[in-house]
Amino acid sequence: MSLIGAAVVGAGYWGPNLVRNIQGSSEFRLRWLCDIDTDRARAVVGSYGDVQATDRLDDILDDPEVQAVAIATPAATHVDVALRALDAGKHVLVEKPLASSVAEGRKLVDAAESRGLVLMCDHTYCYTPAVMKIRELVRSGALGEIQYVDSVRVNLGLVQRDVDVIWDLAPHDLSIFDFILPEGVTPEAVTATGADPIGAGRACVGYLSMALSNGAIAHTHVNWLSPIKVRTVIVGGSRRTLVWNDLNPAQRLSIYDRGVDLAEADVLESESRRNMMISYRSGDMIAPALAEREALSTVMTQWATAIDSGNPPATDGRAGLRVLGMLEAASRSLRSGGARVPLLEVAR
Repeated sequence: MSLIGAAVVGAGYWGPNLVRNIQGSSEFRLRWLCDIDTDRARAVVGSYGDVQATDRLDDILDDPEVQAVAIATPAATHVDVALRALDAGKHVLVEKPLASSVAEGRKLVDAAESRGLVLMCDHTYCYTPAVMKIRELVRSGALGEIQYVDSVRVNLGLVQRDVDVIWDLAPHDLSIFDFILPEGVTPEAVTATGADPIGAGRACVGYLSMALSNGAIAHTHVNWLSPIKVRTVIVGGSRRTLVWNDLNPAQRLSIYDRGVDLAEADVLESESRRNMMISYRSGDMIAPALAEREALSTVMTQWATAIDSGNPPATDGRAGLRVLGMLEAASRSLRSGGARVPLLEVAR
């Protein structure tokens, strides 16, 4: 596979990470970094002598040697920048969230599909070794039937000016849920509650629950006000339960052969059938070894593979659209005091 000419738009918080990983990949050749602040762009590409800095998007779009554009600009600008790149025939990688609304996200998906171009969402957590292992375990049936998924993503700050805590933090967890759930198990409805105890004008603490099609539940707690940082996901299965602690590099994943078993009525003694028998299972815990690799490096490999093969990546535009659907439903529920909001089939 020949090197893919690439450009990055946005030199703020996330852009330099994209620059570093594209520059360090064996699949891409980085040609441009575009930002409205050219001094900032030049500072980011300072050590890469063959990468040009510009404040004009047209410089990138008019370059025939640029086949792929990675976008790390504010979410409100994603649809305009990405549509221009797609119109210019470029494959696109977009930082989360895909867009500011389902309607805008659908424009991007339709534009990419109609042109035969790759539209990929940079749902970076999905490409961490831990989450890729969780997906493998869940989808192989190693945990059994999924009974619940529970995540906590809390820390102190940063209170955003333009979005609430659900739109800021929950996309990470919702994209993980979408990535790991077994085939055929999908969210059906969302309920969300939140609070603004500091008077910020938007929810700073949020709780979001989703009813899944197999009768299970997925839940996430997001919080800007916690004095401690917590990043955990628990996936409960009928056979085993998995715990991911992202802040414990020595043991990120733990798999417990522990849980609750319920005897079926037809295997009980006749006199016991009135009372279902509950038993508690307490077996071993194992901690699988994980390869250490930066998630963004894997993102670049997946993006390049999708461009070369024409096959959609795991976190394609439709995955981004599904996450947007969950976020919009959560916002409607939040405004309605926690009402249950059915999820539309926005991207199936």
